[in-house]
Order: sequence, then C-alpha cells, then structure tokens
Amino acid sequence: MPPFILPFEKPVTDLENKLHELEAFSKDQDIDVAHELERMKGKIETTRAQIYENLTSWQKVQVARHPERPYTMDYIENMTTDFVEIHGDRIHKDDRAIIGGFAKLDGQKVMIIGSQKGRDTKSNLACNFGCAYPEGYRKALRLMKMADKFNVPIVTLIDTPGAFPGLESEERHIAEAIAVNLREMFNLRVPIIVTIIGEGGSGGALGIGIGDRILILEHSYYSVISPEGCAAILFKDRAYADKSAEALKITAQHLIENKLADEIVPEPKGGAHTDHEAIATTLKKAILSHLSELKEQTTDKLLDERYSKFRAMGVFEE
Repeated sequence: MPPFILPFEKPVTDLENKLHELEAFSKDQDIDVAHELERMKGKIETTRAQIYENLTSWQKVQVARHPERPYTMDYIENMTTDFVEIHGDRIHKDDRAIIGGFAKLDGQKVMIIGSQKGRDTKSNLACNFGCAYPEGYRKALRLMKMADKFNVPIVTLIDTPGAFPGLESEERHIAEAIAVNLREMFNLRVPIIVTIIGEGGSGGALGIGIGDRILILEHSYYSVISPEGCAAILFKDRAYADKSAEALKITAQHLIENKLADEIVPEPKGGAHTDHEAIATTLKKAILSHLSELKEQTTDKLLDERYSKFRAMGVFEE
C-alpha cells in the first residue's frame, strides 16, 4: 500500500522521488554520486522542517487525522509493559472505540485508557472509527474507579472525532454517560494525566478528558466542533473548513496561549506518523515527569487544583 501523502507534503515527495531516481541511476551506471545524494537528503530534511514549522491550523487538523498516525494501541505497545486489557461496561457490551487496562510505564503502575481508531475497513468498523457509544464511556469510568480503588494513576489518550451521534447512542443515553464521567473524574483521588494524541473532538474527547495535567501533541487539535461542522453552521458551506479551523483556535499553540493545556509534546519532523517509537518515547518521558510532580501532592490539594483548573477555563480580561 503506497504511503498516504498530504497535499502540502508534495514538495518533499517530489524531492524524495528525485532522490530515488538518482540512487537508481547511480547503481545502474556504477557512478559515485554520494555527495549529491547527501545534499539532496539534507534538502529534503530542510524542506520538511520548513513545511512543518509553518503549518496552518487546517493543515494541523489534516496531520492529526493522518491514517498512519499512531493510535492508542500503538502507544501502549511502544511505551508500556505488562498491559492487561479490561473489557466491557458491565451494563451493555464492550465498546472497542475506547480501550484500557492496567500497564506499567518504566515500572510505574498506571491505568491507561484511550480512544482507538482502525487502520482498515474491518478494524474501523470494529471500533466505529473511534466514535464511542455510551458503553465506551461507562467502561472508561469503570476502569477509572478501579484505578482509584487501588491507588493507581490514570493516563488517558484522546483521539476521536467525537462521540457517536446515532440513534443507538441516544437510546442508551450518550449525553448522560459523558456528563457522569465529567462529574466523577473530578472526584477521583489519584493523579490523572490527559493527552490529546490526534483529534480531540467535542464531548467525545471530554468524556475522558478531565485531568490534573492536559498534554497535547504538537500537531493535534482540541475543539468543541470539527472545522467542517463549524463551517457548515457559520458559512453554510463545509468548503470553509480552513477558515473555521483558524477561527476556532484549536491547535496546540492556541491551547497553551488560552491556558487550556499545560504542555505541548514535540513530534518528530514530519509528524508523529513518521516515527511511532520516537513519539512514544517522548510522550512517556513527559507523562512520567508530570506523574512525579503530582505524586508529591496531597490528595486534597490534587482535587482542589483539578477543580480550580477547569473553573478558570474561559475566564478572560479585556
């Protein structure tokens, strides 16, 4: 399967094609062009860096949705050991759009819970394209309460367009399931670290998004609505998604400026999809650093600061 290329990555792709042609020519003709090859490789890296350092908000949304971007299971495989998945909400069924279980981060026991998307049609259907049903959020809450009972810190990874908005969700009370999670996560007496690893869409993200620290990957986004949805409402045309993305202020940089996130986790040049192991290593270091700080706090201080953190969001001065 050929690699997925984003529109703005074409200059890099063109240079890489020329590099492959030159390598093939060198091999066929037995000509030493090592110096030229190194020069072209340097130009590719410089071009890629320039592109990714100057992405628009809409381009960052496209990177966050890249089909080769690492998902929750990729992070679990690359940064944890001894993962034991726990299934089901004990009410309806097991929702594969949210997965979780006990694991270890460098020996530190954690409960890790995250949104999960698929890589192909079969896996996407199995996890409903990362859009959870009410049972997904009820499973997440069951796991979080289990972590609270055993005094194990909670790590959540968010990558969802939003909760599933269909009839089945409404029949099983999706709004109530998310609202209960919001309420209960404020009362959990263990540290909670939230990371947006891709898409952070609306209430579907908030359902596992209340924490003591909010981290966001460099090219992820967090929003009350998708840029396309916003464009359809405000401009009556989804073609204005790029304009909406800029107006919504949804990128990692905007979130830090507006005090909605605590840290931007840097991605490899070219995005997290270019090196799953590297981004997992970087994220693990960030999570462990924050966990170390939070474990020094008393439970009462942890709960007070978590509450104050979210109460302060949206407050501004003219």
